[in-house]
Amino acid sequence: MKRFLGWLDRCWYLFLAGGCIGAELLVFLIFRENSYFTVQDNLDLFVAHFQVLSHSNSWFAHGATVPMLGGISRDSLSSEWNLYNILYTFMPVFWAYLTGYFLKILIGTGSFVLLAKDVYQKAYPRYRGIAWAAGLCYGLLPLFPAYGIAFASIPLAVFILRRIYRKEGKWWYALLFVYPFLSYFSYFGFFLLAYLVCAVVIVSIRDKKFCGRLAVAVPVLAAGYVCFEYRLFGQMLFSDVKTIRETMVESNLNFSEVLGQIREAFLTPVFHAASDHAVFVLPVCVIVLVWQLVAAVQKKNLKKFKSSALLWVLLLIMFNCLVYGLYFQGDFRGLFETFLPPLKGFQFNRTVFFNPFLWYAALFLALKVLYDTGKLFWKRIANLAACIAAAVILFTPAVYNEFYWTCYHQAYRAVKHTEVNLLNFREYYSTDLMEEIKADINYDGEYAAGYGLNTAVLEYSGISTLDGYLGFYPQSYKEEFTKLIWPAYERVPQWQTYYGEWGARAYLFAGSGESIYNPYRNQVLSDHHLYLDSEQFVKMGGKYLFSRYELDNAEELGFTLRGIYSNESAPYTIYLYEI
Repeated sequence: MKRFLGWLDRCWYLFLAGGCIGAELLVFLIFRENSYFTVQDNLDLFVAHFQVLSHSNSWFAHGATVPMLGGISRDSLSSEWNLYNILYTFMPVFWAYLTGYFLKILIGTGSFVLLAKDVYQKAYPRYRGIAWAAGLCYGLLPLFPAYGIAFASIPLAVFILRRIYRKEGKWWYALLFVYPFLSYFSYFGFFLLAYLVCAVVIVSIRDKKFCGRLAVAVPVLAAGYVCFEYRLFGQMLFSDVKTIRETMVESNLNFSEVLGQIREAFLTPVFHAASDHAVFVLPVCVIVLVWQLVAAVQKKNLKKFKSSALLWVLLLIMFNCLVYGLYFQGDFRGLFETFLPPLKGFQFNRTVFFNPFLWYAALFLALKVLYDTGKLFWKRIANLAACIAAAVILFTPAVYNEFYWTCYHQAYRAVKHTEVNLLNFREYYSTDLMEEIKADINYDGEYAAGYGLNTAVLEYSGISTLDGYLGFYPQSYKEEFTKLIWPAYERVPQWQTYYGEWGARAYLFAGSGESIYNPYRNQVLSDHHLYLDSEQFVKMGGKYLFSRYELDNAEELGFTLRGIYSNESAPYTIYLYEI
């Protein structure tokens, strides 16, 4: 038994990594397209955009118009020079999605381990197990799928910059230049550059000598982002087209509400950046920090406590949360936009997107404190804590936890012998049904819209759309679309707030005020009256309306029912109207 425990002490982290990754891989390979992937800001957004680019052969095109939102510039969509995006240029969509999912885990784990090895050098073998476990936890986090790899690669950026600081060769500058291939400027690049400038100032003051090495890294990294996301920078800096970003209305909270946002960001997962830390990681870090404080007081050595790496990482987390909260204060946000006019509408509160990495760096540091006691008991407690942290991530019902939701819904179906209301990947897009409709009407690129049906479903099957979901398109089109939906818009105040003050989801809204775009099998609508300006529909080039509901005023609007379509593989019944 003693021999077995000794062997387990050496290899436990390999079993943890193999078990977690193997379990996820097995589940997705068994259920494949019947897996439950999150629709919100995922299947209804980027995955559909990638299909639009593929159908229109516009991935690498210049000066091209893509057939969504009535026809928008190719430059308004994601860059082709990004690792996650480029998977969709040569792989079937489901397999591209799955590849990106597991690349995120591997890059998150690998870059975290690389950084730990670089920081601790010869002492690294002592902490290898907890470095792998904390890195695995970071890789497993249910982060925003389209930018999962960008999240996962943050430790890699820090690793490269440390090598540059230590003068370990000019080729590290080359690696820094191509790093944006894994990243995304609006979410991470701007903040990495800001943090890097701060690092130059701090290190120069500490060393009493200007840190030219890191200073040179600033324009190198900036140039990398400009090159890999040249479309975004072209739109931001050289386009005179007014976009909806300039008219979006942001919250303006009072002091107590701002404090509430700061507290919430520290204690609970932020949307798109779920760190799953509140249940276990946060208490562990706080307990260990208090332990360090008590020990420092007993030994009358508070100076050592003030230099605790765990303390400083937690303070950095709090700083990011502070910036997040201040973003919702109008005067502070206005000051930022005054100094940086091109970034008007830019969400600089995304500093919290670095917190998932920081929370698991904090977990590593907390477990390291237990390791540094030199006692086998505390070392095993640290190993157990790492395993619990991974289990919490796997089994927390977070928004983008595809593994949890696939297991949960498939288990529900097996036990209850009934279909769940949420749609899986195959059902959501229902490509067989869409292709059947296209074949029946000899579809040839005419513009259409969906009612009660996410525009993404149409876009995915190569249907041109007047509606769509995009956070960066011309304000002039938003104004035209507002005319189209005006009959519903003026009836329901919530649409005037939701679309009028935001505008990213340009959908045909229900005049009853009900939400009809959830990815549900059964979605009831009380009022089958369509509130739409049909003359504007024709003016904008629309011909077809794909509706999940039979409309009771279609003839009044000038629509003719072209056909009713359904099949066993699809959860939808589509009423196809033509004008």
